[in-house]
Amino acid sequence: MKLVFEKSSSGRGMKLLEACDVPGTELLGIHKRSSSPRLPQMSENEISRHYTELAKGAHGVNDGFYPLGSCTMKYNPKVNEKAASLKGFTGIHPLQPEHTVQGALEVLKLAEEYLCEITGMDAMSFQPAAGAHGEFTGLLLIKAYHTARKDEKRKKIIVPDSAHGTNPASAAMCGYDVVSIPSREDGCVDLDQLKAAVGEDTAGLMLTNPNTVGLFDKNILEITKIVHQAGGLCYYDGANLNAVMGIVRPGDMGFDVIHLNLHKTFSTPHGGGGPGSGPVGCKEFLKRYLPGAGIERLESYHLTAHEASIGAVKMFYGNFLVVVRALAYILTLGREGIPEASSNAVLNANYMKVKLSDIYKMAYEETCMHEFVMTLEGLKHDIGVSAMDIAKSLLDYGIHPPTMYFPLIVHEALMVEPTETESRETLDEAIAVFRKIYEEALKDPQRLHGAPYDTPIGRPDEVTAARKPVLKYDFGGAVKPNTP
Repeated sequence: MKLVFEKSSSGRGMKLLEACDVPGTELLGIHKRSSSPRLPQMSENEISRHYTELAKGAHGVNDGFYPLGSCTMKYNPKVNEKAASLKGFTGIHPLQPEHTVQGALEVLKLAEEYLCEITGMDAMSFQPAAGAHGEFTGLLLIKAYHTARKDEKRKKIIVPDSAHGTNPASAAMCGYDVVSIPSREDGCVDLDQLKAAVGEDTAGLMLTNPNTVGLFDKNILEITKIVHQAGGLCYYDGANLNAVMGIVRPGDMGFDVIHLNLHKTFSTPHGGGGPGSGPVGCKEFLKRYLPGAGIERLESYHLTAHEASIGAVKMFYGNFLVVVRALAYILTLGREGIPEASSNAVLNANYMKVKLSDIYKMAYEETCMHEFVMTLEGLKHDIGVSAMDIAKSLLDYGIHPPTMYFPLIVHEALMVEPTETESRETLDEAIAVFRKIYEEALKDPQRLHGAPYDTPIGRPDEVTAARKPVLKYDFGGAVKPNTP
């Protein structure tokens, strides 16, 4: 399809904005643009058609099965959106006096209390805007703790080789040296390697449990004990909490600080660049370092600065309306519904795994949690069909591909996370598609190399797209493909 700039025609326009209801102010010359912005000029029906065409080319959870591993792309109940669209929430300003936003402060306080109960933490900040942002913030808390104790020799963060890629990146951003420890053949942490890695220079450990191969590490209490005995702290990456929420608490596993992904586990919008929310929770001894202000409930709700705060990591109180959605989700499910959601996520993943294990090789045979990992290494070796080929073929059947080539410790990996919001009928349809594609691979492997065939865009030249991306529109003429 054409870009919006290519559809532009000089002199066309529309009027969608209402007249300004406050007096205008003339900008000083130094603040004015030297030229008008080059915005597309289109009529209302043309721009409406343009965005409708774009929407038809996108695939989301409202369009079909979306088993993106470790991302929990689950359906977001409409009651969440209704709550977040209430005028009392959308029409406020973060600089309003406390007494005029008591309802908003109550939302933040209730969300903190419920999420602390679910995770086993004592306090929480909603400032971080995303999961990786939460990782960075949590590591800043660990750093502040060691610095306050003048224990500045602790320069290393231990990260398993199966970790999310943002874990080592976040640690490096905080100035830490990253120590990667290999996993055992069963996909879990190698205790001997961990014991050898910890020492007086260990600042902490970053861990996801269930881990990125979809397995719950049965040695988790021993793992956190080893790190604590060395004087380090334990950080929990909450990306996979959807498998255990309401059943097992990170705080009870021995973790000192965590981040959550409200845009994964707690059913708020996910994808497309935001909005996200990666609140950070911690034990009482780290509370004083949290970013932003805490909320106290006295006769009314009050904002209270943390005494040794690391400072703001985002303006004001984070993505507030995402927190509203998450709270609506928690209140809707309640104490019984939250663990039921986790149980169903685990059930759905194991159902699919068992139904496919006779033809697809599973990376690990153990009962999985919320996701499972297949390895297409044998298929690629035997007939040349890769994990990428299988994933691209799924698009022709209206299924979003699972995560490809991750975790890195599994060759030709496909990671499938069906989530709890999918019905058995949907799972059966997806299983049938996976099986059909496998049969097609055996009969005509060459055809899979060109998939997908029925999507708005076919398979791109991914090497060229990565090395020579088109990042801007050429106003001087037609877009020149593959020019930086």
